[in-house]
Order: sequence, then structure tokens, then C-alpha cells
Amino acid sequence: MTDVRTLDTSRLGPWLRAHVPGAEGEISAEKFAGGQSNPTYLLSVDGHPRFVLRRKPDGVLLPSAHAIEREYRVTDALKDSAVPVARPLALCEDASIVGTPFFIMAYAEGRNFWDARLPDLTPADRAAIYDEMNRVLAALHAIDPAQVSLADYGKPGNYFARQVARWTKQYRATQTQQLDAMEQLIDWLPANDPGLEASRIVHGDYRNDNMIFAPTEPRIIAVLDWELSTLGHPLADLAQHLMAWRVPKEGYRGLSDADLPPLGIPSEADYLQRYAQRSGAGPIDPTHWRYALSFAMFRNAAIRQGVYHRAISGNASSDAAAIHGARAGEIAGLAWRIVRGEEDAHL
Repeated sequence: MTDVRTLDTSRLGPWLRAHVPGAEGEISAEKFAGGQSNPTYLLSVDGHPRFVLRRKPDGVLLPSAHAIEREYRVTDALKDSAVPVARPLALCEDASIVGTPFFIMAYAEGRNFWDARLPDLTPADRAAIYDEMNRVLAALHAIDPAQVSLADYGKPGNYFARQVARWTKQYRATQTQQLDAMEQLIDWLPANDPGLEASRIVHGDYRNDNMIFAPTEPRIIAVLDWELSTLGHPLADLAQHLMAWRVPKEGYRGLSDADLPPLGIPSEADYLQRYAQRSGAGPIDPTHWRYALSFAMFRNAAIRQGVYHRAISGNASSDAAAIHGARAGEIAGLAWRIVRGEEDAHL
């Protein structure tokens, strides 16, 4: 099994020189810190950062998981759109080069914010960063998939039902413990599907640490980590993004225990209103919002359970993966409280 912290460049160098312009020279690789899914490396040429390599993890993977081929396709489709992405350069499906399939993208040099509170910025700069995230998400959802050759990127309509079924299956495949809230959600979500049919490109994990901002401006230069992208309902994408407002700083880097106005960060209600204005979708139905939030948290809990399962199986991409078992239960519990009306809709 390949050590995810290192990358054998003996075969990678010749492959890069044959497939990626500008890759002539000595290649070195350094793994980016963090991340639980697809190991990602900064590639330097003669000591200068030039490219990023993103590959599948080692080991036995769940069907459709870690689909770097899909990441490559969607970023290639969006590279000249209103949604900024790290420009994709080459896809390699030959596992013999670095141990698993991978793709190469251009290195987007800028700022990456892991903490949603943006502690090193001023209130005005925080407000501008959050407005930019809002703008780009609305821009993504405004794109007609057919216009960027993504009409077949997922099945249109019935998104919530299909996703609940998919993540229930994924959760069962990696289940290591009994989580009562997950069992309740598995029953409740299919029985209360609102039947929303809109179908747009959804990122699936749109959050501040999956973005690169310009070095000195509140401008996104690349939205990263498209592994969970598909065609789906925009409200699900929005709910996944807004989960940060529902979880605390400790363990989640969230905002629920922050005093937002002095920080310059908009409230959940204000952020939703600005998105609704930009998207032209009109006011968001509170019942639909509760469903979307509970679904987003259910999916997040299932993903965390998968990370934990990979950790105890020995092939997770970060040592921090082992904490996700406990987090899965916490997020599922929060989702169930939202279902029961014990958490405000914030609309």
C-alpha cells in the first residue's frame, strides 16, 4: 500500500513530461495538510510550485466514492464559466503511475481559510469574503448543465430521494456502531420528501476551506474538491454550505457559538436572503429548509462514518480521521433535533 504522505515521482515525472506542458524539470511532491478523502499533493518543478495532483486513496473503496474522474470532468466543463476552478490539465486512469488513478490541475496560489470565523481578517473583509462565497454559489446554481455539456452528469429530478437512498446504503456499508438518530433519519427522510424537482450543478461540499481566494482581494480564484458534485437540487447545496452556522467552533470550525455581528459575518437568515435575491428563486419555504438541513446533516454523518470506517481499516488519508466516528453521532443528533423542531429554522 502506498504511503499517502509521500508520492513516488520516479514514474510520475516521465508521465507529466509527456502529458502536461511546463512539467520539464525535476519533480517533487508535498502532501497538503488536512483532508479526509482524496490525497492531494503540491507538485513543484525545479523547486517552483506549478501543479496539484489529486488521486484516489488506497484500499477497497465504496462504489462511486472518490470519483476523481468526475472531479476532472466537472472542472473541465466549468473552467471558462462564471465559477472559478483550478484549471484541469490531465487525467490519468493508469494506477501503475502513482498507485491509484489521479488528475493534474494548475496550482492556484492564494489564501485558504480553514476557520469559518476568518480570525485574521477585519469585519469588513469578513463580510466581503462571505458575500463572495454567496455570489459564487448563486452563480454555480444559475448555470444550465446542458450549456456546459453536463446534462448527463447526474439524473435530473427526484434528487433528495435518490441521495437519501444512496447515503443510507453507504452508511450501512461502513456502519460500526448503533446511532439512534441515524436510524430515525433513515425512516423519516424518505417519508417526508418534499418532492422538489429543480436540477442544477451542485458542488456537494461548498465551504470556505474548499476555496482559494486571491492573495489580497475578497475574490475566489478556485473552488476545490468537486468529488461530491452532481446534478441536484440547489437547496441541498445551500444547506450543506449553511451547516457552518449550525455547528460550534470546537471540533467543527463552525459559527453556532460566535457573536456574528461584531465579526462582520452575516446571520444565517441574512445569508439566505442574499442568496435568494441573487438566484431569483424567491423566499425559501421553511418546511423545505428544515428538510434540506436535516438531509445535509444526515449525509454529513454518513460521510463521517465512512471516514471513521476507513480509519479503523487503515487506509484513511489523515490521522485525524478516527475522531469522525463520534462526530457522526453528534451531527445526526443535530439533524434529528431540527426535524423535531427543537432547533430554529433561522428564516
